[in-house]
Amino acid sequence: MNKEKYRKIFLIGILILIGILLAFFPELDNKLEEYLIESETVFIDRVIDGDTVESNGSSIRLLGINTPEKGEKYYGEAKELLENLVLNKTVILKFGKEREDRYGRSLAYLYYKNENINLKIVEEGYANIYFPSGKDMNYNKFYLAWRECNKNLCEKSEDICANCISLIDLDYKKELIIFENICDYDCNLTNWEIKDEGRKKFVFSEFVLGKNKHVNILTGKGSNSENTLFWKNQNYVWTDSGDSLFLRDDRGKLVLFESY
Repeated sequence: MNKEKYRKIFLIGILILIGILLAFFPELDNKLEEYLIESETVFIDRVIDGDTVESNGSSIRLLGINTPEKGEKYYGEAKELLENLVLNKTVILKFGKEREDRYGRSLAYLYYKNENINLKIVEEGYANIYFPSGKDMNYNKFYLAWRECNKNLCEKSEDICANCISLIDLDYKKELIIFENICDYDCNLTNWEIKDEGRKKFVFSEFVLGKNKHVNILTGKGSNSENTLFWKNQNYVWTDSGDSLFLRDDRGKLVLFESY
């Protein structure tokens, strides 16, 4: 057996051993993560909003989450929660694949006393998940937290049509969404809204989806018809690296959520 084959067998053995150790000693996973991920300790002296803080004049955007903008419901609550968690405290920043966004802000997960602050905000229902650069090792935790949450932003709709509207297709390549009313009565979707993980939002205007009917929502220009609506003034909505769709009723309650 040549040296190359020995080397491959050795590497495979090491990987198997690491897998066994992580399976039986899950605390090692956290230690390995701490070793591999770049981190920095900073003092938070200002909270700008629910997902942005400052340290010594430098802005830090929290990874994995998106909180309401000023003027939107739960904006104040999200900011207040973050203030209670980190303001005037020393935290650890753990960085992802990209260290900065296009605005020059640092991108990081915030940890205080070993608690993932970003994840806490999702668990409290004040942020939806947000991974515009693609899923990382924290994605599954955030996804499950959102799925299990049922308060504030993730409070489930009690509208009579909440169980009627089914997502038939979300084709991010064609920028196409298809909803179907699976009930035997019409559903008034006026002022219901679709949102992506970021800030893009579509609001249904004076629209009723008939029983057992479907509606196509396309990004771009076009004329609305009985079963086709256009998400105008957007070059694109759905990202190739992964995204999520949130459908809410006219009271802002969550009807359905789909991630890819």
